[in-house]
Amino acid sequence: MPNFNRRLLVAAALGALALAGCSKSGGAVDSADMTMGDPNAKVKMIEYASLTCVHCGQFNNEVFPEFKKKYIDTGKVHYTFKEFLTAPANVAAAGFVTARCAGKDKYFGVVDSIFHAQQEMFTSGDIRGTLLRVAQSAGMSEQQFNACVSDEAALKAVNARTEKAAREDGITGTPAFVINGKKIKEGEISMAELDAAVAEASK
Repeated sequence: MPNFNRRLLVAAALGALALAGCSKSGGAVDSADMTMGDPNAKVKMIEYASLTCVHCGQFNNEVFPEFKKKYIDTGKVHYTFKEFLTAPANVAAAGFVTARCAGKDKYFGVVDSIFHAQQEMFTSGDIRGTLLRVAQSAGMSEQQFNACVSDEAALKAVNARTEKAAREDGITGTPAFVINGKKIKEGEISMAELDAAVAEASK
């Protein structure tokens, strides 16, 4: 679709991010965030991530599966995923609205698929084709996908969530991890570091 990239630029043109906001220790979970695990778990972890962030993709593909199996699936950690836009912001926004259009029950599956296709997407330059394939694998038609990534209100909402994270939570880069209200790291994180942070928060 020839005007696909132009439409995606809507997200990037909605305003510059105010990254120099106040520096609070961690964010609160709201209804717009996607979560998994037991909401009553003693340990609550928030991850701020972008679909165009290579380090976020590495965490998703190499570390998160073990973390999920060990802590989220066993009810020890309640996990919240907060969307954050990094360059190219229009591509990250398109990926996030695609995941949301697929539905809450398929959201994390679509995000995971985009992270796994990240290298291919950037190497080939076929952003639309990659996202469309992921959307179709989640049961969306091409028409539904086109309508989804053209939804200006949805793109504005993703941008607003990013601005809020920067302004109110002091997030300046991705991935960023907050456990029980304390920011433990921005950048790559290992399973050993997460084990230590969860153990500390569990005391």
